[in-house]
Formats: sequence, C-alpha cells, structure tokens
Amino acid sequence: MAAADSPTPGGFLLNRSEWALLGAIVVAVVLTALVDANHSYWFQPLASLRDIARSTAMLGIFALGAAVVIIAGGIDLSAGSMIALSTTVCAATMLALAPTEMVGFKPVGGAVVAAGCLASLLAGFLVGTLHTWLITAVRLPPFIATLATLVGLRSLARALATSTTAALLPTKNSQINVYDPAFKFVRDNVWIPVAVFGLLAFVTWLLLTRTVLGRHVHALGGNEQAARLAGIRTDNVKWFAYCYGAMTAALAGLFYVANESVAAPAIQARGHELNAIAAAVVGGCSLAGGVGTVPGTVLGTVFLRVVIDAVAKVIKTEAEIYEGLIVGVVVVLAVTFSQVGQFAKGGRRIFPGLLGLCAVPVLALLVGSVVAMTAGPRAGIAAGLATLALLAAVRFWEGRQTAAARPV
Repeated sequence: MAAADSPTPGGFLLNRSEWALLGAIVVAVVLTALVDANHSYWFQPLASLRDIARSTAMLGIFALGAAVVIIAGGIDLSAGSMIALSTTVCAATMLALAPTEMVGFKPVGGAVVAAGCLASLLAGFLVGTLHTWLITAVRLPPFIATLATLVGLRSLARALATSTTAALLPTKNSQINVYDPAFKFVRDNVWIPVAVFGLLAFVTWLLLTRTVLGRHVHALGGNEQAARLAGIRTDNVKWFAYCYGAMTAALAGLFYVANESVAAPAIQARGHELNAIAAAVVGGCSLAGGVGTVPGTVLGTVFLRVVIDAVAKVIKTEAEIYEGLIVGVVVVLAVTFSQVGQFAKGGRRIFPGLLGLCAVPVLALLVGSVVAMTAGPRAGIAAGLATLALLAAVRFWEGRQTAAARPV
C-alpha cells in the first residue's frame, strides 16, 4: 500500500482510498434515488435503510472473516457452503434435542437454541481446523483446499438434513423448518445483526491493529518466509485466520436461519462466498496478502450491497440475472482504479500493444450488450460507442505518454 493510502496512526481515520469508497457509496445512493422509477429511497427511506442494513450486516459478518484470511495471505472459497452447513447443524441439533416441539411448531427453549448455536460455531471451528491441516500439513494450496470444501460442505449439509429428518420426522426432507420465537425475534429486529456486525468489526479491528497476533497476521501475508525466519509460528497464525473465517461464516449462518426460518442447504448462501471476497477486495484487501483494513472491508461491504440493491431497484424484473455480472464489473473497476497510481509510477499501460488494441472493442461490445439487454437496443448501441470512444482515447493518451517518456 502506498504511503498516501496507509491508515493513520491509531487506525481511527480512513485512508485516501477509503474516503473515495465512502464517496462512491454516496454517489451510488444518489444515482439510484434518481434513476429508480419508484423513488423508493425518497418515499420509503426507513424501509430501504432497514433492507440495506440487514443485508449489509449479514454479508459483512463473514466478509470480515474473509478479510482476515486474505490479509494472512490465504483465500477461503467455502464461506457460502459453511453458512449452509451452519444453518443445518443448528436446525438439526434443535430437532434432535426437541423433536416434538420442532414438529409442533412450539418453542424449544433457550437451552436448546443455545445448543444449536454453539454446535454451529463448533462446526465452524472444526472446518477452519480442517482447512489449516490441509494447507499446512498436506501442503495443498489454499485455493484447492477451500475449493474442495466449497463443494463438500454443502453436500455434507444436505446429507445431514436428509438423514436427520428421516430419523426424527415421519417423512424425509431436504429442509428443516425453524419457528422458535428466539429466531423470530432476531428476524423482526433488524438492528440485532447490525449490532453484531458492528461489534465484530470492532473486535476484528482490535485484533488486527492492537495485538501481537494482528501484527503476525499482516507479517504472514506480507512475506511468509520472512515471518517464519523472524520466529513467528506461521502455522498457528494460519490456524487462527482460517478458524476466524469459518466461524464468522457459521455466525452469519445463524442469522440466515433466523431470517429465512428454515435450514435449506441446497440453496442457502449459494455463491455468497464470492460476495464476501469481493467486499474485502473492494475495501482494499490485496489478494497477494499483507494489506487490508477493517474500515475498508466494512465500506466495501456497504458499497457492494448498495450496488446490488441499486440493480434490483433499477432493473426490477429478473434483476438477479444481472447481479453477478454487475458485482464482477464493480470489483474489476474498484481494483483497477486503486492501482491507477501504481500504473503511472511503474510506466505500465492498461491497454498495451496489440492486446490492448483488441481489448478496447471487446469491452465496448460487453458494455453495449449489457445495456441493450436492460435498456433496449438504441441505448446499447449508444453505450457501446461511447465506451469505445472513451477507451480508445485512454489508449491513445497512454501511447502519447509512453512516447514522451522514451529517451531521445
């Protein structure tokens, strides 16, 4: 991270890129309020705030865990499947301890609810330990280890739901319904997940900026070999990072089951691990490791949810089709803009040579196609031509700058 982008001493103030991200959030909200035909932000501000706050908190809880793993130099692709496993473990535990109450849609009691929640968090700890063992002892790359659990954990959750219902209910089912008043109370009070997200963000900030463990996490991500030579027990630090990531996903799973009143491992949180990684990256975490802040991750989460909400409000019909595409474009743009200064200092070009020449029409065609599918052919053609002209101008300017920098 460049000096200008470094957090101030004490870490309370935002760095330059985080201020820019805060500005982007404001711009996104204003543009959505203007473009949305229903003007929901103007006429239903509290309802809109509640929806964004709830979705931001649920994503942010495990985005913080993803950020810790990324700062430590790793990656965890299994967060969405861990959420599905967490919801299933919680519901299956309560069903096993109070089958009559669960079947009759009656309160199961605080002790049973606590047991289900603790079982979910324990499952997160066990999965984090498994990840660490695969990475440190078996020597699997983090991408491969967590890719395996991305598929395996969801399958395990589905098998657990099916076997538990077959043993304890009259009919086998792939879902377990949860109606306890404790979960309903959490669902009806949006500020509970928001408060948990805020508290977890503060605890994570303390860990990363005010403890020896936090310094070791950054050192591990910056240069693992140097950290090991400096006497840091790198395997233990990885154990903390992966357990923290898995347990925050398990914690988020408890809010998923409360919000949806069901453990549905086949579909719950599918693909959400990519949103968590995207939030951390947009917030300034480097996938190379060693770089990232909690305020940046929080702002990245808010920005991502505001953009997703904007897609739903502007497109309205089948907005979920375009959600992944929009998120992908936003991540690429955010990371690209964050590296513009490095491109200038290093003399690098965004559109170099023949590759850059071919990339310009490809990007223009992509933009034009997306706009055409959402706003009509004429708008798509106009957007494509405008993008082509803009990118061509950027490439021409880069060529002039490179030529001027060459020695005579």
